[in-house]
Amino acid sequence: MVAGHWGATAINTQILRARVTDSARVWTAAIAIPLMLLAPALWNGFPLLQWDTGGYLARWYEGYLVPSRSTVFGLYLHYGEDSGFWLNLGIQALATLWILQLTLRVFNMARPARLIALSVALILTTALPWLASMLLTDIFAGLSVLSLFILVLHGDKISTVEKCLLFAFTAFAAGTHSATLGVLFGLCCAGWIVRPLLRERIAIAGLAQGSLTIVAGAAMLLAANFALSGQMAWTPGGSGVAFGRMLQDGIVARYLRDHCPRQHFKLCPYRDELPATADDFLWGHSMFDTLGRFNGMNEEMGYIALHSLAEYPLWQAEAAITATAQQLVHVATGEGTIGWLPHTYGIIERYVPKQLAPMRAARQQHWDIDFAAINWIHVPVALLSLLLVFAISGRAIWRRRPDDLALLAATVSLAMLGNAFICGVISGPHDRYGARLVWIATFVVLLAAIRHFADDDETDEDSLSF
Repeated sequence: MVAGHWGATAINTQILRARVTDSARVWTAAIAIPLMLLAPALWNGFPLLQWDTGGYLARWYEGYLVPSRSTVFGLYLHYGEDSGFWLNLGIQALATLWILQLTLRVFNMARPARLIALSVALILTTALPWLASMLLTDIFAGLSVLSLFILVLHGDKISTVEKCLLFAFTAFAAGTHSATLGVLFGLCCAGWIVRPLLRERIAIAGLAQGSLTIVAGAAMLLAANFALSGQMAWTPGGSGVAFGRMLQDGIVARYLRDHCPRQHFKLCPYRDELPATADDFLWGHSMFDTLGRFNGMNEEMGYIALHSLAEYPLWQAEAAITATAQQLVHVATGEGTIGWLPHTYGIIERYVPKQLAPMRAARQQHWDIDFAAINWIHVPVALLSLLLVFAISGRAIWRRRPDDLALLAATVSLAMLGNAFICGVISGPHDRYGARLVWIATFVVLLAAIRHFADDDETDEDSLSF
């Protein structure tokens, strides 16, 4: 009996030590991971800024709609002003931690040590910490793909409160950027299409909830637009941005040569001196400024973009395929995060002057950020991850036995393709559009590695939650 007593005591002591160790790891993860995610901003001394940040921030103050600048995200930035925007970064870091651990939990992989190791791997090899440290919508693009996946396919594994939070988060992410909304909409459509083949894996209730997030996100954007501008209208600029991509491909110049001077377009006098790129035309110093920018050119750009689709369908299709393929491999970190951002600086100086001093003191404003060395790691990791995710998806389709990891890989593959098509065809290929999403491909590869090397006898007893 004495031996049995001491044996039971030893077992209880081991269980207690294991619980204390797990508790310590949980707290370590809860504190260390957000700090690591915000390491670039902490090192910089101020949240990272980008070309587009000022346009979003100004929405609260200027009271009118501008192309491609969501009022939903503008309001989100406005409410973080008094904290020096650190409130925004805190939300982004905590949301990232929450969704990463929630994904691990629904996959029955949720050990604190794993979460820490996986997060460190993502932080060291992907754009994730730079996205979390930046005042831009990009962090929500990848996170919303994961949140939609959990809501649709694993809603039965999470609590009602978590479902509500995931729904609200996904809807908010959809409202922050039209491309994110488009990707999520495409994923929901794909879900409805394949559901007859995967009835046991995709529940109608989950798909309905996921689809409603798109509706809620669109309603959120329309409501914010109306509240700030008095217009019940969608964020403008889609046709103008698409026009810019067609200009870059030479289609606009051809259309003007075929139709001027028979049709009196404002651009006819400039048809032989159009800029080489969409960025130069829309955001540089070009005839676009002379002709009134979007207010003066929206109707004409929309007309040319629409009619050139009908007149040059094969050229447009070839350009779209090329742009999509190019966008898939444009994945470098840091595009637009430079030291010279006059518009963003001007907006902060005009509307948030109390943040001017810390902004000017930041390393970014002194040109101390160089992404060349970082991309020696990030670009190969991103491209390899993309290939592996496509391979995991393709293998599952070939074997016709998709498990939960294969379904996540397929979701991420479709998201990457949809993102490449939407961004590449409408805006033209940019590294920023690829980098904001490709880190979730690396995440899937890490999950596959965890599952491959995990012990077969693991149970849910090691699960964690925050």
